[in-house]
Amino acid sequence: MKFSGLILGALALVSGAIAVDIQKSVIITYKENTPDSVIQQDKKAILDDGGVITHEYTLMKGFSAKVNAKTLESVSASSESYATIEEDKVVSTFDI
Repeated sequence: MKFSGLILGALALVSGAIAVDIQKSVIITYKENTPDSVIQQDKKAILDDGGVITHEYTLMKGFSAKVNAKTLESVSASSESYATIEEDKVVSTFDI
C-alpha cells in the first residue's frame, strides 16, 4: 500500500512539472507606428515569466520567442492593436 502511494505521488509531481513548463515558439511583429515602449513591455513580460527571446528582427519591428500560453495571452491582450502573433513553424510549398 505504501509503495503504490509513493509511486502515485511521484507521478503526480512529474506530470505537474511537465505541464507547467510547456512553451510555444512564436513570432511577434508590430506595426511601424508601435511605440518602442510597447515592444519593450512585451519582451519584459515574456522574460519575467521564464520565456526566451530567440531572435530580434532588424528589418521590421518584432522578435521571435519561446513563451508559455498564459504569458502569450497576456501579451496578446495588452498589444492587441499593435501586434500580430504567429506560431513559429516550418512552412513549405510542397506537402512533405
